[in-house]
Amino acid sequence: MTTITSVLVANRGEIARRVFATCRRMGISTVAVFSDADAQAPHVAEADAAIRLPGNTPAETYLRGDVIIAAAQAAGADAIHPGYGFLSENAEFAKAVQAAGLTWIGPPVAAIEQMGSKVESKKLMDAAGVPVLAELDPAEVTEAHLPVLIKASAGGGGRGMRVVRELDQLTDQIAAARREAESAFGDPTVFCERYLETGRHIEVQVMADTHGNVWSVGERECSIQRRHQKVVEEAPSPLVERIPGMRERLFEAARLAADAIGYEGAGTVEFLADEKGDFFFLEMNTRLQVEHPVTECTTGLDLVRLQLQVAQGRRLPVEQPPLRGHSIEVRLYAEDPAHDWQPQSGIVEHIEIPQTAAEFTLLEEAGIRLDSGVVDGSVVGVHYDPMLAKVISFAETRDEAAFLLASALSRAKIHGLVTNRDLLVRVLRHPAFIAGDTDTAFFATHGLDKLSAPLVTEADEELSIVAAALADSAANRASARVDAGLPSGWRNMPSQSQVKSYESRTSGTHEIKYRATRTGYVIEGHEGLTVVTVEPDRVVLAVPGENGLVQRQFSVARYGDLVCIDSALGPVAVRRLPRFIDPTEQVAAGSLLAPMPGSVIRLGAAIGDQVTAGQPILWLEAMKMEHTIAAPADGRLSELNVTVGQQVEVGFVLAVVESEETQENQE
Repeated sequence: MTTITSVLVANRGEIARRVFATCRRMGISTVAVFSDADAQAPHVAEADAAIRLPGNTPAETYLRGDVIIAAAQAAGADAIHPGYGFLSENAEFAKAVQAAGLTWIGPPVAAIEQMGSKVESKKLMDAAGVPVLAELDPAEVTEAHLPVLIKASAGGGGRGMRVVRELDQLTDQIAAARREAESAFGDPTVFCERYLETGRHIEVQVMADTHGNVWSVGERECSIQRRHQKVVEEAPSPLVERIPGMRERLFEAARLAADAIGYEGAGTVEFLADEKGDFFFLEMNTRLQVEHPVTECTTGLDLVRLQLQVAQGRRLPVEQPPLRGHSIEVRLYAEDPAHDWQPQSGIVEHIEIPQTAAEFTLLEEAGIRLDSGVVDGSVVGVHYDPMLAKVISFAETRDEAAFLLASALSRAKIHGLVTNRDLLVRVLRHPAFIAGDTDTAFFATHGLDKLSAPLVTEADEELSIVAAALADSAANRASARVDAGLPSGWRNMPSQSQVKSYESRTSGTHEIKYRATRTGYVIEGHEGLTVVTVEPDRVVLAVPGENGLVQRQFSVARYGDLVCIDSALGPVAVRRLPRFIDPTEQVAAGSLLAPMPGSVIRLGAAIGDQVTAGQPILWLEAMKMEHTIAAPADGRLSELNVTVGQQVEVGFVLAVVESEETQENQE
């Protein structure tokens, strides 16, 4: 029997905090590692000891197995937990951990090696009797095979993954996939397989001990994806629930897969299924999955605890627990779904999820669990995945779990960054989702533009901005040195209105004009609106309704020129506009601004080139993904302000495209 007293987590963010939480409950001390970018991260503060990994990029830090092992030895750790991503499925790292005399909290090296290549793993699963989709050599793909899916052999998470529908695009897409795979996993190997436009992504959680016992703990459905990355995950699967006998066949296939490689520890066998219940092996993840909390909620098991116990040589209990209730997890990302899923970076000013009953631990009753890698003041940088948190609901029924999660998200206060929160709420409330009609084409089928639209209506947004203007006025008066008790703009005689202007990302400029009178505030354009309470951080308005006035309460928070307004109507974030604009801050028409901080990796045009709308001008790499910056219209590339390898900040003017109309006027 092996004894574990101190665990180093070779990871960061949410998963490091998750493992630390279980270690604390088991009386095991913890060690964190951190890059320079993560020096102030929550996982560093929560560990008993922390070791710096000099540098910022994954290649410099979290992918340096030798440095991480040295950190474990320096801190006196006797075991390493890899989390997910980074080195979690790297057989050489696992081998090196064991060679250093440390306990590897993961499967045998041989199992990682066998499943580490998606090409070889499919052959192995096919021989073991697990149904598979045939692998295609990229050099042999023809028109008859299209569409095909390019996949990275050494990893997952959507990195290095591309759908190709035109044969002449194959070479460029393979090259891009290889670059992403190399950046994310240190291995550029990719392969192709037939792409099923629609399907259900079903996976089975397995847990095996070192004594030959294998559990198929339960299945999860992860069909709603963006860029081949999971966004919504749930247990059990609505499809499996609907088809008699499918769960038993899935569990048997997962056990066959685990037995074929002598598996030990926690792992996930992933399948692509159709509506008839037929399924095909995709891959086996030899690690803990991001979505493991939904299995924990529906089984009552702490999977990290089981990982630690298996690593110490303990047996699994004779009977595995029965399934209970329903759990749904969503991944809250700092990204803009309405603009090609652009990742965001900056400060998380405030994050508060209401109805949270637990963090990083099991839910015994219906409620919300939060597994987050950020806290107020956390900085989301450009080097890592932009996931802020996993928000998980647990309830007796699927409908209840969906409504509970949607309610918590819609009422959450998430200030400082654009997120996918509104999209998640709309998905959870969509009739197709409620009916269990989910597949990998969900966003395409139901329209990403509709699903990513703001939760708040234009009228309600305007009302929220009125509240912001009044709260700003109250804040100004509260900080005034003279006559602070008087409302802003108050006069004995009628006077012109006060004006405050705000910029909304979705609806443009809003001008709020108001006057403070003896009988209260008068808001131009909002006849019948009554101002009940005005405080710097709270405003209550009485809004005309069909049967009288309805009171609405708004909370207001400010961070520089950013104003965040939260209410039951929906979240609103606007920028306060200055009264006078500096002409030097204006940018030329046709300017291409960096949508996120990143590194320029390729150029697609040169100064003087005639370009067409949608033509790639350059490519940025940010958060381990490639992003294309394209021409906004037909015209001439008059400026190109970057070179390959240059790091740029958000808002930097990358290039300028002069439209044909501008050129004609100049001529």
